[in-house]
Amino acid sequence: MKLTSTSLEDGEPIPEKHALAKADPDSRVTFAGNTNPHLAWADVPEGTRSFALICHDYDVPSAGDDVNQADREVPEDLPRVDFFHWVLIDLPPDKTSIEEGEYARGVVSGGKGRDVHTGRQGLNDFTGWFADDEEMAGKYFGYDGCAPPWNDSILHHYVFTVYALDVDRLDVDGDFTGHDVRQAMRGHVLAEASLEGTYTQNPRLLA
Repeated sequence: MKLTSTSLEDGEPIPEKHALAKADPDSRVTFAGNTNPHLAWADVPEGTRSFALICHDYDVPSAGDDVNQADREVPEDLPRVDFFHWVLIDLPPDKTSIEEGEYARGVVSGGKGRDVHTGRQGLNDFTGWFADDEEMAGKYFGYDGCAPPWNDSILHHYVFTVYALDVDRLDVDGDFTGHDVRQAMRGHVLAEASLEGTYTQNPRLLA
């Protein structure tokens, strides 16, 4: 399989219109466009019955002690974990592209519903990140873009992966997560293709 995009260039910085947050000289961070990027996939294997899409950041700090602290940066050698930004499954086999803004446009506070015109959306990890924020707390389904700590010492990497599956419907229900989908896909992936972009809000790295 091959994954392409008119919104993203593989290995290059992700435009702010696809991020949830961006650097701001006055407040350090402000909301950005939060528009899902265009994606298109080709060379689909025979026997494909559905597609799944996952976007994750594999550079998220495993501990939050240093996150967004004005007197220090998050250390480069801190162990990192996955953070899921988009979980979309059960796309029909005749759907081989997603238009820019088709699934998300703008930041929504207090949670985002799971209902979409095509496929099923899982929870992204902003559900946990915003849990203690009175204004933002809620369940976040679907796409929400880049928002790494503004004081992180490293670039964050965001991987968009489309999976061709041999089942019509993945065996997950309710408030399923990226981890749930990864587990349910085991033994059903016929092929996959990825694009990776980078993003930072650290003024030192942006300079």
